[in-house]
Parts: sequence; structure tokens; C-alpha cells
Amino acid sequence: MAAVFSPRANVIATVCMIGVAGFIAGGCIWWFAWPRSDYVRRVGWTIQQPVPFSHQHHVSGLGIDCRFCHSSVEHSAQASLPPTFTCMTCHSQIWTNADMLSAVRNSLTSNTPLVWARVTDVPDYVYFNHSIHVAKGVGCESCHGNVAAMPLTYKAKTLTMRFCLDCHRDPGLQLRPVASIYDTDWHRNRTTPSAAELMRQYHVGARNLTECSICHR
Repeated sequence: MAAVFSPRANVIATVCMIGVAGFIAGGCIWWFAWPRSDYVRRVGWTIQQPVPFSHQHHVSGLGIDCRFCHSSVEHSAQASLPPTFTCMTCHSQIWTNADMLSAVRNSLTSNTPLVWARVTDVPDYVYFNHSIHVAKGVGCESCHGNVAAMPLTYKAKTLTMRFCLDCHRDPGLQLRPVASIYDTDWHRNRTTPSAAELMRQYHVGARNLTECSICHR
């Protein structure tokens, strides 16, 4: 009796089984890795804004301090965004007719705030307080990256739970002297106080910073 399957059938069956196994394995890897990728979290993405504001120009170029625009960062949970009047403090004198600033002028004329698109965000069930981080010596760069070097602002860090916990488990490495908190290009050097010394200075470590209630309230 002639064979039902040719010798090639074994090779085809083997290739098919390997292909199915590879497809399942690839699907599992994709299911796990895709939501955790920087692409999904939009790390490095620039976001369309009503005005193409350049931190590189205003901070690195003109030397404007972070707190000039983010005025409540030291005493509020929110860093705040500047009202149009703050922008017009300068732009009523310079670049007064620039096309790119038409939205700012219209905002002032109509008394309607500019609606800025959020760049860095955490879920609603996560509580983040800017003021306590600043008070404890955490620099802006730790979460926002080197904003002063950004022509257009983008999300520089993942801001995932793991990102926060890595810092809360060992906060000393993220602390810096008071004078350097707003320096987004700051680096440790030989004169920088040690992590342990900075933790003592800022009284960090008295509480377990990985308690759920610290971030989830």
C-alpha cells in the first residue's frame, strides 16, 4: 500500500509546529513588553502645544529660573503653569508681532488661558507632590530630564511605579544641594556631599518611603 504522506510531510509538520510555538512565544513577549515600552509611554515624544515654547532658549539661553513660570513648585503639589500675563511681561516689549506668539496675544486680549498639553503625567490614583520633593532635595531633572536643553519639551522619564520605587528605596542618590535643585545639567563631583550626608541634611529616611499610602491616597 502506498504511503499516505510523502517524506516531505515530516519536514512541513516540524516547520509548522516550530512556527506555531514561535508565534505563541512572540505573542507572550509582545503582550508583556509592549505596554512597558518607551513608545507606548511616549518617552522622548514632543507634544504639539498652542505655542512652540523652547526651554532651551528661555532657560539655557536667557537664564530664566524655573520658578519664574512654575511659581508654586516650592509650596504646592502642582508646579503650576504661568498665566498669559507672565509671558507678556517680556513679550509686550520683545517679539511683539511674531506670528508664533499670536496665540499668546489672543489669550491676553480675550482673557482666555492658553490650554497647554500635558507632557508628563501620572494616573489619577497616584498622588505626587512637587513641594515635598523640592524640599527634600530632589532636583527637577530627576523626573523631567534636562529640560533646559530641550528646544521642545518632551517626556524624558517613564514615571512608572518601578521608576518611583527605585528612587524611594534608595533616595540618597537622587538628592542634591539646595543651590542645585533647579540646575537640570547638574552632576555630582568631588565636592558634592555624600548621599548619606544629604539624607541627614534633608531628614530623609525617618519614614519608610515605599509605604503604599505615600503615593496612593
